[in-house]
Amino acid sequence: MANVQYYDVILKPVVTEKSMELMGEKKYTFLVHPEATKSQVKEAVEKMFNGTKVKSVNTMNYAGKKKRVRGTMQFGKTAKSKKAVVQLTEDSADIEIFEGL
Repeated sequence: MANVQYYDVILKPVVTEKSMELMGEKKYTFLVHPEATKSQVKEAVEKMFNGTKVKSVNTMNYAGKKKRVRGTMQFGKTAKSKKAVVQLTEDSADIEIFEGL
């Protein structure tokens, strides 16, 4: 990965019904940089959110989907993406951006 800083690793949180249920188990879901590794995601979460300790990180790669341009027979592709589910330790502080959702 070409010199990506920790604040460039996490792009945005994923807010779905499933991710909200996982918050009860101290699991938080983020959309991350497609070339980020698990150790980089762990470092980014611990630096960006004070008082958090990461227990484990699970990542999923999503390939871009083939889409048709409206009204024509031309095809394009959406961007590939990567999602990370971060498990915090029991004594870790909660992540504030998910509070009140």
